[in-house]
Amino acid sequence: MINLLYPMLATDITKKVSDEDLVSLYLETQNVAYFNIIYKRYAGKIFGKCLSLLKSESEAEDATQDIMMKILMNMAKFSGKSRFSTWIYSITYNYSIDYLRRKKKDPSVYIEDYLENVDVEDEVSDSFMLEVSVARLKKILNDIPSGDRTILLMKYQDEMSIKEIGGILNKSESAIKMKIKRAKQKFRKTYKENYKEEY
Repeated sequence: MINLLYPMLATDITKKVSDEDLVSLYLETQNVAYFNIIYKRYAGKIFGKCLSLLKSESEAEDATQDIMMKILMNMAKFSGKSRFSTWIYSITYNYSIDYLRRKKKDPSVYIEDYLENVDVEDEVSDSFMLEVSVARLKKILNDIPSGDRTILLMKYQDEMSIKEIGGILNKSESAIKMKIKRAKQKFRKTYKENYKEEY
């Protein structure tokens, strides 16, 4: 294992250390330098995810600080059963959804999956999602409910597997597939409403 017992760590060395090793080193030594590396690796990504959900830069900045504090305080709870990045994403997602619920900014986060077992017709192909221009993609993602936006970002931006998404959302793989299917339909419906001239 690489010895990183100094507060000032060389950039080329820190790049070689895995997230999991940094967690172990921090827990063993309580040296804040290790957590600072984790902070630098993930603060920007966390901010981006919070911004995509909360739609407010100031709220996303505050949320990022709160989430990084949660990560620091709960580092010992990281079991290593999933990737560290997946664990962080889970904390970020859950914090953001709880925040939206408390602020009642997005009523859709209250809706239970009461249609979980209802068959959804008219499958939307991945190619439709991937061929949308970046500018239009951002607009449509901002227009659909946060729950739909989040699950699409998990699948297509973060390239998470159905199993990983299920672990974060605490849902079965079949339920996740159904949620993705519905989110894609919502995306296409909103796209059609915004760009009627193409249909």
